[in-house]
Amino acid sequence: MKLSQFRFNLPANLIASYPPKNRDESRLMVLNRKDQTIEHRIFKDILEYFRDGDIFVLNNTKVFPARLYGEKEKTGAKIEVFLLRELNRESRLWDVLVDPARKIRIGNKLYFGDDESLVAEVIDNTTSRGRTLRFLFDGPYEEFKKTIYSLGKTPLPKIHEREVEPEDADRYQTIFAKHEGAIAAPTAGMHFSRELMKRLELIGVSFAEVTLHTGMGNFRTIEVEDLTKHKMDSEEMFIDEDNAQMINEGKARGNSIVAVGTTTMKALESAVTIAGRIKPYKGWTNRFIFPPYDFGMADAMVTNFHMPKSPMMMQVSAFADYDFLMKAYKEAVAEKYRFFTYGDAMLII
Repeated sequence: MKLSQFRFNLPANLIASYPPKNRDESRLMVLNRKDQTIEHRIFKDILEYFRDGDIFVLNNTKVFPARLYGEKEKTGAKIEVFLLRELNRESRLWDVLVDPARKIRIGNKLYFGDDESLVAEVIDNTTSRGRTLRFLFDGPYEEFKKTIYSLGKTPLPKIHEREVEPEDADRYQTIFAKHEGAIAAPTAGMHFSRELMKRLELIGVSFAEVTLHTGMGNFRTIEVEDLTKHKMDSEEMFIDEDNAQMINEGKARGNSIVAVGTTTMKALESAVTIAGRIKPYKGWTNRFIFPPYDFGMADAMVTNFHMPKSPMMMQVSAFADYDFLMKAYKEAVAEKYRFFTYGDAMLII
């Protein structure tokens, strides 16, 4: 398919700047692929669509405060550093993006904090905006991470055009987040409250977990019209033996396997075998899913409403059917559903 096929008119006022008061009270659009019907519900109604033995697969990655603001040595020029991933724990080496990039060269020192409590040196250029930094920190690793957390800001996507607020540290995170490493939240999971998860458990639904550390690839502009020529950034992912077994047993019973979010779907598709079983996985994936695509594991999917021409929208259209999804998005705009990070949810069954 072509990039231009994923263009649609999204009014700016439908991009949600703030989350709903309660996690499980966002709106929920339900797409039934078999009947080609669209329903309008509230997220906590989701339990009406599932039964004893069904399995929701969650991405338990945890967002860390990846955005740092500092100054360049000598000139005092303001600089933003976005932490992508830790390359070497002992050496305090990090892969980062810098802005403005043209001012930051190898050998430059960057200072963070009012008291310049954190200093980093640029040791390599990786891309036009990418750099490798070595943080010059003498204390133990735990103190270093504590300093990063005290200076870093929640990495809310810049499209929201507002300052990060204290509440974002909690709301831009799922309640089941465990393993730190993501620079963006798996937003479909943010709709689940503790109360809703307990109610799902009471009807016999189980929760399996995978870990996929969401990276920048989801937000990079796709610059090729022919989608077969687009290369996704690699993201680290893990599925352990117990969770793989739980998913496989649910599938064998004939129960629904529900992928909560595009990152979970990507993890499942990266780990499923030709025989239709999930194998334990530890490594990286750069899987890019767009129509047409034959899914190997999930029977249903929970997702948000995504931006035009985004990889997430393409994956969802492959699962829902392209024409059906475009019809649903047109209806969502007409019905004033909220899009993107803090927006409303979609269930595809």
